[in-house]
Amino acid sequence: MFIVFIIGTAGSGKSMLTAAFSEWLRMSKQDVAIVNLDPGALTLPYTPDVDARDYVSVERLMEEYGLGPNGALIMAVDLLAEEVENLSREIEDLKSDIVLVDTPGQMELFAFRACGTYIANELTKEPKAIVYLFDAVFSLNPLNYVSNLFLSAAVYNRFFLPQVHVLSKCDLLSEEDINKIVDWSADPKALEYAIEQKLEGTKRLLSRNMMKAIYQLGQRFLLIPVSARTNEGFVNFNMALERVLAGGDKYTY
Repeated sequence: MFIVFIIGTAGSGKSMLTAAFSEWLRMSKQDVAIVNLDPGALTLPYTPDVDARDYVSVERLMEEYGLGPNGALIMAVDLLAEEVENLSREIEDLKSDIVLVDTPGQMELFAFRACGTYIANELTKEPKAIVYLFDAVFSLNPLNYVSNLFLSAAVYNRFFLPQVHVLSKCDLLSEEDINKIVDWSADPKALEYAIEQKLEGTKRLLSRNMMKAIYQLGQRFLLIPVSARTNEGFVNFNMALERVLAGGDKYTY
């Protein structure tokens, strides 16, 4: 069994990717399960096999403690950490080859709170990886791309798990724009040139220095363009996951 956490900023397409990729894996004869870790999700594009909402209710917390939506979400995710043994038992009972974990829509609830790393560490002892989503439309601007690069590095620094980087929603951009962003991820000089050409003043200075700081740490974030709408890129995405989780072998034992 392999555990894959899907992480990204709000609106980057985590749930849609989880739904589409799980269906693609099933068509490839893989035994896949889905975990919803977002206790505040109202609707989901898939039917979760394990659901955080079975353990904590955001609405009940709002009523019981007089909290607003954000405060209740924070409390719900913290309370979810106390249920990690029950969640793990549910996951292990499924005996799936691969488990996709859809994390909360607001990334900071999972990535930048102590409960997130605790859940990631304690949610079974099976091999794990993180998929970090770069929203294609947002990343088209080099300033935004570098911001996402920084967030991705911060997520890696929080979890220290193998990390695969995906350019999500690539069906919304032209092939030329997609190739441009992928080039930035593969070639620091191409990104630096885009920063010099597209940005100026403080934005240029900060973006250039942030980019250099990340690369000086030896981190690389090669992007795999995918589309949850068309399944484009799923073969390459799947190969990358198999490489980091199973040494290039299939998930199925």
